[in-house]
Amino acid sequence: MSLPRIVGFTANLQRPSKTRALAEAVAESIGSRARADIRLFDMVDAGTGLGAAWSRDLLPLPARRIVEAIEAADALIVGSPVYKGAYTGLFKHLFDFVDPNALAGKPVILSATGGGARHALVVEHSLRPLFGFFNALTIPTAVYASDADFRDGVLVDDGVRARVADAAGQLVAILGARAQIHAPAALAGSQASGAFATAGR
Repeated sequence: MSLPRIVGFTANLQRPSKTRALAEAVAESIGSRARADIRLFDMVDAGTGLGAAWSRDLLPLPARRIVEAIEAADALIVGSPVYKGAYTGLFKHLFDFVDPNALAGKPVILSATGGGARHALVVEHSLRPLFGFFNALTIPTAVYASDADFRDGVLVDDGVRARVADAAGQLVAILGARAQIHAPAALAGSQASGAFATAGR
């Protein structure tokens, strides 16, 4: 049985990055609960040519590979820093190239970072509607972290870390239920208890 493929994509333009660190915390929390193939990408990986592309065939190869990975994933972790009250333009630009049918029913953890608490609703007012267009299954618990929630680039706030754990648990529960539903009937009884239980990255 192949491992579920979980792809993370964040809109940070540099590393180290709080947005990337938040996605890494989510990925680590998922990995502590389930065996999964988890791969994280960001704008640094997409390259500088993304903004100049106005059709998919003009995407630079690194950006095209990210779009393909997003479409082929079983679940997503997405995140963006907040600029002017919303996700970044390049984040939206990349998702403009994703097949509108590719994310239907796909579990997605929403995350964002900003300078302070006043940007926290970006996950509900901007990110959730975007993935609603794709008919994606956005996880109920979204994660927002402000600058004060990090220390030396590491997420340390207990409240935010609790939300990370909640979101990861919800995603794993959905993928685990789907794995059991799709297991062959003869194996379902023996595999259900252990098919999605061991930690791994």
